[in-house]
Amino acid sequence: MTIKSIVKRILKQIFAKRPVYTTANIVTLAPNELLNGRFAMITGGTSGIGYAIAELFLKSGASVCITGRNQEKIDDACNKLKSIDPAYKEHVYGMVLDSRNVSSYASAIDCILKLEGKIDILVNNAGVLGGHISSTTEEEYDNVLDTNLKGTFFLSQMIGKYMKKHQIKGNILNIASSSSLRPAVTAYTLSKWGIRGLTLGLAKTLAPYGITVNGVAPGPTATPMLMKGDRHNITHDGLPAGRYALPEEIANMALFLVSDMGKMVVGDIVYMTGGAALLTFEDMTYTF
Repeated sequence: MTIKSIVKRILKQIFAKRPVYTTANIVTLAPNELLNGRFAMITGGTSGIGYAIAELFLKSGASVCITGRNQEKIDDACNKLKSIDPAYKEHVYGMVLDSRNVSSYASAIDCILKLEGKIDILVNNAGVLGGHISSTTEEEYDNVLDTNLKGTFFLSQMIGKYMKKHQIKGNILNIASSSSLRPAVTAYTLSKWGIRGLTLGLAKTLAPYGITVNGVAPGPTATPMLMKGDRHNITHDGLPAGRYALPEEIANMALFLVSDMGKMVVGDIVYMTGGAALLTFEDMTYTF
């Protein structure tokens, strides 16, 4: 970020009567039993939104298996989750899973089922950014679409069939994005448009079997992917809310939607965007 852009942002915030330095007081539920006895598979769960969901699910009585591409990151995340409470040690698992490699799904799911005997919550969270139409390569485009959309499609297909076969009245939750409402000029945005449509289609298809499908669509969120680990200042002057969302806020909604509290929310996308793509596009630039 250049000096000019920093000064411009500060002046804009001053004249908008917003603080230059923004924090947030996030309210979360105390440990509870909303998900007692349930097992959640969370893709891309080593950091950011996926990790926050895993932590809150644990605190709500579930066992969790987080996936990622890097064993070291998986181990670090699992150890961090286990350190929260000694009781969690028997309820946290990690597994290497590349969402682009559909042929690896069957063996991965078999391994998870040997751990706990069932999967009744799937959170499709794994995702990558990139692929602007002005500069992307075919390789980058394929990486984004395969990770974000193809992975979600085929993992949902497999888990949906599993739940139907075993008469499990579970949940599939897709992490969409405010980008699913934007004019699409990136592979990422296209993938999130696809996630929105897939959520609707899965919900209609699986609802007769008692399987509830919904989505959460965050706007810009203070994750390592966007903030590089720095969450001290979450100001975002391109958003009506004036700040980034926090992963814990997204996790709160995820918990509601997969618990019995959210049973009558079916096929919906809950937008938690701070106004991004709903009220404004000022947080994005459209250039070629």
